[in-house]
Amino acid sequence: MKFGKEFASQMVPEWQDAYMDYDYLKTLLKELQRFKHRTKPPPSAAAPGGLTRKMTLYRAFSGLTQRAHHNHNPTSPGESPDIESQPILVNSVHRNGSQSYETTFLMSSDEGGEYELVYFRRLDDEFNKVEKFYRAKVQEVMKEADILNKQMDALIAFRIKVENPPEIFDRSVEMTRLASDIAASAAALSAATPSGARASKRAPHLEVIEESTHSRADDDDDGDDEKDDQKENRKTPPPVTHHHVKENKPNKTKGIRPAPLEVLDKVKMNNTLETPRSTIKGVLKVPNHKELSFNRENLRKVEEQLKRAFVEFYQKLRLLKSYSFLNTLAFSKIMKKYDKITSRHASRSYMKLVDNSYLGSSDEVTRVMERVEATFIKHFSNANRAKGMNVLRPKARRERHRVTFSTGFFAGCAASLFLALILLIRARKIMDKTGRTQYMETMFPLYSLFGFIVLHMVMYAINVFYWRKYRVNYAFIFGFKPGTELGYREVLLLSFGLGALALASVLSNLDMEMDPKTKDYKAFTELVPLFLVITVFVILFLPFNILYRSSRFFLLTCLFHCICAPLYKVTLPDFFLADQLTSQVQAIRSLEFYICYYGWGDFKHRENTCQTSGVYNTFYFIVAVLPYLARLLQCLRRLFEEKDPVQGYNGLKYFLTIAAVCIRTAYSLDKGVAWRVIAWIVSAIAAIFSTYWDFVYDWGLLNRHSKNRWLRDKLLVPHKKVYFIAMGLNVLLRFAWLQTVLNFKIGLHRQTLSTLVACLEIIRRGIWNFFRLENEHLNNVGKYRAFKSVPLPFNYDEDDDKDE
Repeated sequence: MKFGKEFASQMVPEWQDAYMDYDYLKTLLKELQRFKHRTKPPPSAAAPGGLTRKMTLYRAFSGLTQRAHHNHNPTSPGESPDIESQPILVNSVHRNGSQSYETTFLMSSDEGGEYELVYFRRLDDEFNKVEKFYRAKVQEVMKEADILNKQMDALIAFRIKVENPPEIFDRSVEMTRLASDIAASAAALSAATPSGARASKRAPHLEVIEESTHSRADDDDDGDDEKDDQKENRKTPPPVTHHHVKENKPNKTKGIRPAPLEVLDKVKMNNTLETPRSTIKGVLKVPNHKELSFNRENLRKVEEQLKRAFVEFYQKLRLLKSYSFLNTLAFSKIMKKYDKITSRHASRSYMKLVDNSYLGSSDEVTRVMERVEATFIKHFSNANRAKGMNVLRPKARRERHRVTFSTGFFAGCAASLFLALILLIRARKIMDKTGRTQYMETMFPLYSLFGFIVLHMVMYAINVFYWRKYRVNYAFIFGFKPGTELGYREVLLLSFGLGALALASVLSNLDMEMDPKTKDYKAFTELVPLFLVITVFVILFLPFNILYRSSRFFLLTCLFHCICAPLYKVTLPDFFLADQLTSQVQAIRSLEFYICYYGWGDFKHRENTCQTSGVYNTFYFIVAVLPYLARLLQCLRRLFEEKDPVQGYNGLKYFLTIAAVCIRTAYSLDKGVAWRVIAWIVSAIAAIFSTYWDFVYDWGLLNRHSKNRWLRDKLLVPHKKVYFIAMGLNVLLRFAWLQTVLNFKIGLHRQTLSTLVACLEIIRRGIWNFFRLENEHLNNVGKYRAFKSVPLPFNYDEDDDKDE
């Protein structure tokens, strides 16, 4: 793989704009190369009759090889280059209180010098951009390190308080000694923070600690640490700066004291768990902090929260280190390419600048990483380095062959069963039998539920495939736990497995004839749909660590938040799932039919009174409105919290949709001209409003002043026509509801037609999903948001003062 593609593949997606623009600099060099080819043809073409032999050994000894030229560009570190032979001169300048670098090209009078001058100007711009971004991010992580250090102070004191109640504290000599070791290890994190970032009110035990206390076992751990680091360095080569700052061995300290318990006097616990109760307290403006309660349950919660905070912080450090290494390597590569094209020797001088810059010489990130590792291993993994590093550095998921094989197997089964179903219907002429209408009114709605679910899962798998292809960081946007997000193969495996199971059930239940003696159908086969639904729900709620338990629980959590809206803080996964549910109204109505049919109907005779039941018709309205109502309440919650009027307009969109759905449902139950006219008007207004919202706010398109006219400034899909086709399909599929109002005579059964319209809505939602998340990804890129914020367990009194 060429370096340009490898460089792009290893970028942090949200930081793309902050990386060196390698492709653009490479384009400038290609223009320079083309100019040189035009102005300086090969010697053989310039002098056809000239000497074409290669340089011989005799000419080499004659002194005609220009060895003096090479002496002016020494390669050994000890030699100093001749200023007159250097093509560039790099200077550090201070402007507006910040440091930047400027390269002076000393050979601009040469032929083609203007191309090289433009190249070095752009190179300086890129380097200053990268250096400034890196410096700012390092300052951020240093501040976060200081905050985490204060949190660890409180955790250590909290742990001592729990493990050593006041009445037995004097007798706990061993626990006090252990607390001393823990306190020393925790203080190591603060040693990496700059002096300006350290708080003046540092706890007394931090002032006398230089490094962690080491026993013989700790020394052995250090040896293992160095081996692990060497293994990691072999996987990820060090930057080309060649500045390796060696850490001195930690100094052993004397007279270390336990963490002072006085720190707990100015600390309160943050109520970070979002619950309906906390939401009500927030509305009533009840303080979100509570007094410390020293028990093991609270200690477990605090440790879990700080563990997540350390993991996220360590991932940020890793990506920041990778950012420094990749950019340094990119500058080295582009300068080598410049030397090759121009036959100059400028890369050494420029890379010396890079090596001496903050980007190349700063080692704060590396030192903080080492201290985070030491602290995390001692505090959160019982000094088990392997266990701790597995949490801090989760291994990338490997594509398993059995997943691919199983996906193909179930896909083949589903296709075969679907083909067998079509052939069986035609061979038996089932659609011409007298029981056809009864079957379509009862059994078809039961089985169509699985068709809706499978279609939605297939569309999601397609979305995941293209999100990965265009490097949309969907795992971060949705907030999946690292390493637990499902790939498109896993989603297809689940969808095809469910589809094959549903089709097999349809084939076993495809019977139009009653028993001539009992005048009923077989009870077991009539209960097959119910067994299938129960199986799906059992798998969904299964507590065992099988069948992607993390993803199932994540789905259930988001679903519970949608049901309880607006009592939970609205996050993107919650409202994204609620949007999916608005396209599954027909599936939710199918679940309602299950309850009515098997609860109050006569399933042995395929008879029910659901359509004539007032209770059923009432809930027929309610279940169709619930997803839109959840989205409306979520918009109102965000309007209340964020004071953003856009959320109010978004809520208006869902209010109009609720009105349209209710009126269309009323028209479907009572065919009247008045209902038809009202349904037409309200539905048209809601559809136009929703379509405009999709294009402008959810997709970020229809920007007339964009450099991509009527689209966005930044597009992930290189073909612009894809966006216009998607907009056209969105309009066409959104207005599929016209059939439910205008009653076009298509020749299909009512249940078949409603199922077809519901499937078109699911396909429209699948298309919407890709562009909605693409727009969200680009917004994160614009704000460099590559990490989720993790709530911290403790709140200091001075933090309240700052907030005020």
